[in-house]
Amino acid sequence: MQFLTIQRILGILLGLFSFTLLPPIAVSLYYQDGSTQAFVDAFLLLLLAGIAFWLPVRKHRKELKIRDGFLVVVMFWVTLGISGAVPFYMTQVPAMSFTDAVFESMSGLTTTGATVLTGLDDLPEAVLFYRQFLQWLGGMGIVVLAVAILPLLGIGGMQLYRAETPGPMKDSKLTPRITETAKALWYIYLTLTVSCAIAFHWAGMTWFDAIGHSFSTVAIGGFSTHDASMGFFDSATIEMITVVFMLLAGMNFSLHFLAWRHRSIKHYFADSELRVYLWILVIISAVTSTYLYFTHTFETPWTAIHQGIFQAVSIGTTTGFTTTDYSLWPGFLPILLLMTSYIGGCAGSTGGGMKVIRVMLLFKQGYREVLRLIHPNAIYAIKVNNKALPPKVVGAVWGFFALYIFCFSIMHLFLMATGLDIVTSFSAVTACLNNLGPGLGEVGANYGEINSPSKWVLCVAMLLGRLEIFTLLVVLTPAFWRR
Repeated sequence: MQFLTIQRILGILLGLFSFTLLPPIAVSLYYQDGSTQAFVDAFLLLLLAGIAFWLPVRKHRKELKIRDGFLVVVMFWVTLGISGAVPFYMTQVPAMSFTDAVFESMSGLTTTGATVLTGLDDLPEAVLFYRQFLQWLGGMGIVVLAVAILPLLGIGGMQLYRAETPGPMKDSKLTPRITETAKALWYIYLTLTVSCAIAFHWAGMTWFDAIGHSFSTVAIGGFSTHDASMGFFDSATIEMITVVFMLLAGMNFSLHFLAWRHRSIKHYFADSELRVYLWILVIISAVTSTYLYFTHTFETPWTAIHQGIFQAVSIGTTTGFTTTDYSLWPGFLPILLLMTSYIGGCAGSTGGGMKVIRVMLLFKQGYREVLRLIHPNAIYAIKVNNKALPPKVVGAVWGFFALYIFCFSIMHLFLMATGLDIVTSFSAVTACLNNLGPGLGEVGANYGEINSPSKWVLCVAMLLGRLEIFTLLVVLTPAFWRR
């Protein structure tokens, strides 16, 4: 383990993160909202902390190994979750406990969108902007951004990229150099964000709301600058624009890159994961809209359709925007939508959940076992995009699924042990582990009223979901620390 090199990297990353407080400071000065001092103090504190980590070990420049990369990612996300809480904790409005500040910060950075705050419409603009900005930074992963910067400082980034990038297949690179890969992803990410902000402003949002909601839409985050979320705007046009960009952000970003590089959209049609992703959302949207109309939840077909589509795509992509309290919808719809979040977005997207590709492989493996019962001597290959997958990939997916269920069960039982009812604990763990946000029961509107031990467990759930289980759990195994 290169502990001194890891300390140096953490110092650099923490110092870089401190500069993300400059935009909220500028917003606070522009609106004169009274929160400037808190953000300035937080900026200086984090910058000095980064320098303190970096200065004693600044000359250590050894190459990272794969194990070092995993440790850096886990330590950085934990450190970042706590560091991101500093501005929340220092502000007078809102007045937040340390637990609530860490919860809000972790929720933002992991793009979960679960919040402990109420009265968003009356909060300082800088605080609202900072929440949205945290989600935008966490969407593609601050570590992936750092991969594009750290090589300039003499630090290789491949180990960080492999440890942080979501999805079961991480060895393929879009460009020969990992730095160029990270830059390509961020150019696409930035382009989508700018396009989304312009579309929102054209549809009637103020620039402040348009920029803030473009951050959380493209990041598949779900934070809003209003208590009513997207329902505040009461605009079908805005909701459909949101649906389009949620769908785009939930796709594998490598497809966007290939479409941009080759000036062709044929790669979208050739990708089996994307087809399954779209079909799932189409079916869930159709079921939701139909049920809403025939139960007279909404009186007109168009209202039922656009409400059903918006909520199905929002929950299915794990964004978490709402136009109404979906937990009050009739029959099985709340549970159907919540269960859809387990599938989530595509691998290589900003979405949460288990990822569509893993669900595909689980079904293909299950179907293969059925065929083997019929034809015991036959050999069946599991294919994706007409290419047979090696057994180790399929085995890794089953291992991931087993750990996912195990982690969910343990955290669900813990939340019930703290006194939460079964619906609240089930939906809270589901929403946080899938980086979704809104749940059912006591966490339908926000997470402010649940107990502190539950909030800390849910912070772990958010981190597990963001780093996709293995990255966090691997550093807790004895084998990881053996030479």
